[in-house]
Amino acid sequence: MSVVISVSSNFFIILQTLNKISMQKYEISYIKEQFPFVTNRQLEQFAALPSLYRDWNSKINVISRKDIDNIFVHHILHSLSIAKIIMFKPDTSVLDVGTGGGFPGIPLSVLMPEVKFHLIDRIAKKIKVVNAVKEALNLENVVADQVPCEEDKQKYDFIVSRAVTNLPDFMKMTKNKLLNRSNNELKNGILYLKGENVAEELENFKGKYTIYNVGQFFADEFFETKRIVYLPFNSCSVK
Repeated sequence: MSVVISVSSNFFIILQTLNKISMQKYEISYIKEQFPFVTNRQLEQFAALPSLYRDWNSKINVISRKDIDNIFVHHILHSLSIAKIIMFKPDTSVLDVGTGGGFPGIPLSVLMPEVKFHLIDRIAKKIKVVNAVKEALNLENVVADQVPCEEDKQKYDFIVSRAVTNLPDFMKMTKNKLLNRSNNELKNGILYLKGENVAEELENFKGKYTIYNVGQFFADEFFETKRIVYLPFNSCSVK
């Protein structure tokens, strides 16, 4: 004789909700562990990011459907890996090229509210999402524009981006966009999030650069193949 146990759908909804709450607490505590100086207000902003992006992603696809459930590790924490290399000083200007839905610029702007971030992308719907997230979190240090990198005539202390193209082409795109000054611990330059094959792209590059293994900052296996390339100002124009 078989016994059929009926479990109401409400039970699963409650279970899913509890799992989400538990995961959110873990994610926020992990940020606090990695960046002990963050305020409660910043933690609230970080806590709001996943649900904001899930909501907007259901309307405008800026993150792949299969990746949205991994938004904390694959997008928020990955973006914050730059802060493990440098915490920009107040009033530093940072350009995020090809920001997509706002990565790495939005998480970095939450972590560094006194730093000026300019997020640009060619695609209007992506900038629409960025501006919506910016307004929801009241990020006064963020400006987001739909503009190709080549048409942005401003200059910045640093340029950040996440694998929008191969690194040699990215250096061409961003040529002459860096200010020739240094007010931070690192000289002005490019900080580029890339995969482990980035060394191959730099085989013929004659300028100075440093490659950081993101896996040394965060333990998740996702980061084992992730790298950050830092190119100081003087190297960015070297062929």
